[in-house]
Amino acid sequence: MVALGEMDQGFCTGSIQGVSTHVFDRFGLIAAIADFSTSQMCNLCYTSAEVDQAGDVSMLSHSLRLAIAATILIPMAGVLSTQASAQSSDIPNWLRKHVGTGEGQIARVVLTRARALYFEKRRQGKISNPCYLAKDATRPSTVGGRPGRRFYVICEDRRMFRAVSSGYGNGRKLQRANFSNGRQCAKNFSNAEGSKLTMGGAYVTAESRTSFKGYYTQGGRKVPFHRTFLLFDGEGETSNARERAIGGHQAVFLKWQCRMKKPQSPHADKEGYVPYGRLVNYTGGRSNGCTTWSPSESRDILALTNGNPTTLYIYPEGKDINAVAKAVQKGMSVPGAGLYWSATCLKAIGAPRFWPKRTLQPVINQWRQSLPKQPPLELPICK
Repeated sequence: MVALGEMDQGFCTGSIQGVSTHVFDRFGLIAAIADFSTSQMCNLCYTSAEVDQAGDVSMLSHSLRLAIAATILIPMAGVLSTQASAQSSDIPNWLRKHVGTGEGQIARVVLTRARALYFEKRRQGKISNPCYLAKDATRPSTVGGRPGRRFYVICEDRRMFRAVSSGYGNGRKLQRANFSNGRQCAKNFSNAEGSKLTMGGAYVTAESRTSFKGYYTQGGRKVPFHRTFLLFDGEGETSNARERAIGGHQAVFLKWQCRMKKPQSPHADKEGYVPYGRLVNYTGGRSNGCTTWSPSESRDILALTNGNPTTLYIYPEGKDINAVAKAVQKGMSVPGAGLYWSATCLKAIGAPRFWPKRTLQPVINQWRQSLPKQPPLELPICK
């Protein structure tokens, strides 16, 4: 028997010399090969649809290293503003036109940190992908009735910049703590396992895994649905990405309806049944903590990273959330304080909140322990 409690329904519960050749037609990357000498590298700036269902910059350019000691004496807002301002001067001219807070643009601080992470990992020889990824989880889910573009694919060698939609974590509403997010804007963020929330910071894409989710009807035929999941490895506040089963995948899941008799299927259980349901597309909305993309964008991003890891920087980090919340509490202008948050979403949420693992994990663990034990629910047999 296929039991709801036993089968995954497709949610996240869980010197550089040669840049490798990679063909990526959708993003305009065709056999791009670029060589960077040590001296050239020194000149570079280092800088979630609702799924309702039943069921730091660690490397700065040499010219900024002396400024690190001084930042200890500067308020956090000043640190972020000063670093972003100084490092943004190294952003290529062609890319600067994409910098901003408008739809389809990338905020300066997000780009600065994404470039820092990317060039640091390349310098360390940990990646060779000519493209890098970034995400701004402070932006709204929809703009003008269409999915808002808050995920970015940037290939500087090819002068390619692409902004696409992406989901953020929906969170939970528990008796002891409400850390749920609305459909339009994210207010809550956390790195606690089981929080179902987005955590900003540094990631590197890892291996991908494709799994069977069930059957659905397409063009009058019942066909299997497989979904590929791209794992992320994090560091610092995101170091438990694997523990949290955090990664990227298409914003589609199969909502089970019944068990279908199909003994010839390699996915059938011992009684010859497979789960059957309908596909639900939640592009641009809320996820269970993972980064999600539309089916078409997902195919392209998975192709870009398949066997060729790259960096992903997600904004905001815990320090950003706390700084913005403090500024709001004091009645200060967030941009005036040298901080960044989408103005549209800041107005909608009032102030963001960061729930660190050390404080939220015990709450989640206690909630789990309080849940009554129930036998797995079995899907009815399809008629």
